[in-house]
This record gives sequence, C-alpha cells and structure tokens, in this order.
Amino acid sequence: MFTIVTQPIDPAVLRQQALDPAAGAFCSFEGWVRNHHQGRDVHALDYEAYRSLAEKEGNRIVAEAKERFGILHAACQHRVGHLKVGELAVVVAVSAAHRDAAFDACRYLIDELKARVPIWKKEHFVDGESGWVRCDHCHDAAHHSHHPG
Repeated sequence: MFTIVTQPIDPAVLRQQALDPAAGAFCSFEGWVRNHHQGRDVHALDYEAYRSLAEKEGNRIVAEAKERFGILHAACQHRVGHLKVGELAVVVAVSAAHRDAAFDACRYLIDELKARVPIWKKEHFVDGESGWVRCDHCHDAAHHSHHPG
C-alpha cells in the first residue's frame, strides 16, 4: 500500500503493517531531508504531489514489487508539505520470507517511486533562494502537451 500523507511519518506503523508470521525478513528505507544539495546549504523542502495519480501509480509499483519479488507485504508513505532538515520525507517497509527478496523489493520500490510517482520537491536554501529539483519530466510533460505529435 502506498499513501501520500501530510503528517509526520511513523516508521513503526509501517513496520507493523508489514508484520507476518510467514516473514523471515524485513527491510526498510527512510528518506530524510538533508541539509545540503550540490554544495549549497538547505534549510527546508516543500513537497507537492498530484495525490490521486501519485497514490494510483505508487500502488501500481507496490503490486509490481509483490509480483516480481514474491514479497508478503509492502507499506510506503511519502509526506507532502513543508519539511525541515532531519524530517522523514518517505518510508518504505517490506516483509518477505527471505532477505534477498526483502532487500531487492525495498530498493526497487524506492527507485521506482522516485522515478515514476508525480511528487515534486522545492528546496529552500539558507541564502534565501529556492528552486524545484529534478523537474525535467515536468518540462517534458508540459512540452508534449503544447506540441502534439
């Protein structure tokens, strides 16, 4: 299950959702807001998402991971809104019968979520400037919508 949330993420809740007596392995990933990007000091981030599409695509990715890696459960949350340095932006929790499947599925989930889910990140720098990060696909989508073909 993948959800977009506005409140702080509690990784223990996602771990609980992944518990299963058939599981012999659990793997998780936590993405935190860091204090730097490309040599610049960052003091906060704003995340925005197209919620319904993000949750639909995120859940599609979870289903792919279950089928591809044979995992038992996957719980993922991504936070939107204003986040300060050190806060959790995303958590992925996976349980499986064996550790290889748990590790592989966890990596697959975070990589695919970052690549495919419509969530945008705006960095606020200590010097007062701000800017959107990696919005190449935003530009491509806008370009294609204005220039059919």
